[in-house]
Amino acid sequence: MTEQTKIPLPGVGSGIGPATRSLIERAAAKYDLGTLAPPPVPSTLPPPRINVLVAVAVEAPIAPAPMPGPAPAPMSAQAQSARQPDIEPPEAARDMIVSAPVSGPIAVTPPPPAITAPAIVFSGPHAVIDRERLADQGMIVPEGSVTALLEEFRIVKRQLLLTAAELRGQGAGAKAQRILICSPHPGEGKTYTAVNLALSIAAEKDSEVLLVDADFAKPSVLTTLGLPGGRGLMDALSDPAIAVEDCVIRTDLPGLFVLPAGNATSSDSEFLSSARAAAVLDRLTAGAPQRIVIFDSPPALAASPAAELAHYVGQAVVVARADRTGQSALEDAVSLLSGCANIQLLLNAVQFSPTGRRFGSYYGYGG
Repeated sequence: MTEQTKIPLPGVGSGIGPATRSLIERAAAKYDLGTLAPPPVPSTLPPPRINVLVAVAVEAPIAPAPMPGPAPAPMSAQAQSARQPDIEPPEAARDMIVSAPVSGPIAVTPPPPAITAPAIVFSGPHAVIDRERLADQGMIVPEGSVTALLEEFRIVKRQLLLTAAELRGQGAGAKAQRILICSPHPGEGKTYTAVNLALSIAAEKDSEVLLVDADFAKPSVLTTLGLPGGRGLMDALSDPAIAVEDCVIRTDLPGLFVLPAGNATSSDSEFLSSARAAAVLDRLTAGAPQRIVIFDSPPALAASPAAELAHYVGQAVVVARADRTGQSALEDAVSLLSGCANIQLLLNAVQFSPTGRRFGSYYGYGG
């Protein structure tokens, strides 16, 4: 009979391990598969770290989809505002929310730009100034040669524009842009001064001028410039349906606009003292800080509108004729115009200059 022997079990007497090991355990020991196992998990773990984000713009979080179940009872607005979160953050997290510094730039939303009133556009008729008529009356002629009269009014307008800028800096508002031209009596040159001053300011590169005929009883600005008649200031004051900007005549001279006096009325002073007058006059300069408004008013001692208009302007120019205006009349006119804080005097029709000043001769004669 063939002798049979038992197959020795692996590990017995070989130092690998006890004979009770399984095949997988013996393979792991032979090929060192234990290095592929994950590290052992310690018995104690440190607390989790909480990252806190500082939000610049806070948006409403998206609520998770609710689990099916009975709908909760509706809550009032006060109860919802007073409700606290269901889960409070850990104390360490609360401290970090309060004291965590903000790192990196923060986008700051700039404030919205200031809303300014749009400029009132003059939409009245268009007309051409009669240059020949101006020349026949001895007035400044646009695009004409430099004369002594032009130089004189350049000096006058420069002083008035400087005063207007000072008043604007002092916060005078729309009054800083308004100038009243007046005289004690008729025939002393107020319309002559108002028209020439408007023509001179219209030549400025950074300004425009609106000439208002405020002599409602005897208007003469349109006749002087050769412009057609139409609705004017008094119509806009007496009829709320009429917009004053629709009455302004747009001339062919860039920067020069003319507002006629309008229909005559016996209540011109009352209309000027009404609350509507302030709103109408404000529209003449709304959105146009570079615009100067010149009022050719009636004589102060002959009609009352001049005293009423003085309350709406920043400057008043009293024209006195050298060979006609008396001192008492001049003083009375200044007293009636006391509603304006800045009153200036302009001496008209002067034949003699004690300083020998003669403007315009340089341009006219070249030497």
